[in-house]
Amino acid sequence: MNYSENAGRQYHIQIGEGDIGKYVILPGDPKRCKRIAQYFENAELMADSREYITYTGYLDGVKVSVTSTGIGGPSAAIAMEELVMAGADTFVRIGTCGGMQTDVMSGDVVIASGAIRMEGTSKEYAPVEFPAVADIQITNALIQSAKELKHNYHVGVVQCKDAFYGQHSPETKPVSYELLNKWEAWKRLGCLASEMESAALFVVASSLHVRAGSCFLVMANQEREKAGLDNPVVHDTDMAVRIAVEAIRKLIKEDKEAGK
Repeated sequence: MNYSENAGRQYHIQIGEGDIGKYVILPGDPKRCKRIAQYFENAELMADSREYITYTGYLDGVKVSVTSTGIGGPSAAIAMEELVMAGADTFVRIGTCGGMQTDVMSGDVVIASGAIRMEGTSKEYAPVEFPAVADIQITNALIQSAKELKHNYHVGVVQCKDAFYGQHSPETKPVSYELLNKWEAWKRLGCLASEMESAALFVVASSLHVRAGSCFLVMANQEREKAGLDNPVVHDTDMAVRIAVEAIRKLIKEDKEAGK
């Protein structure tokens, strides 16, 4: 059933057939979309609905898009579902995260190879035993792009949660015993960073048989703060965006060579 007032458009993101490319960058913040679209040729605003803003343009002659997802798994899953229905099949999330290992510093980029499913959305797509894993082609393209741009990066597992303040002030929550103990477990397991969307996106992508990957700017690291180490707060996501754009260029080339 299509709940949209316009039957030719997806209900939440208000995108119609032909409005987007198969390659889509997914920031959380709608305000980032226009900045990301500046890396495209001939970018146009296609839709502005709720937390979902979409621009479409071209990279190397191929149609590509950027769509914001808002904060958290539920809105990100809606965006991916509707974008896939509109024809997309390759997704790169770019966003921000908080570092968890002391060598993951502000301004670094984290590339997620997988995500801890400490959120609710993915549970409505797959049993808890199913892993949230990034597409290997996208992950490799992000790594290669970070290397070529000579930016400090880390690759590994990230933690995804639903409650921002459950991370940042866990001691105030009635379930503090669980939040604090699990945080320590994730650190001991080598988890690189905490964010809010990748677990849902990776599992939804698996369910829809499409590709998804993620890269993030490290804004700060509360573990470095606790250890008395230098911990500035960094807001400029431009390097993460550039890494994502270059990764999509690589995927476009690889797909052409493979006849996709």
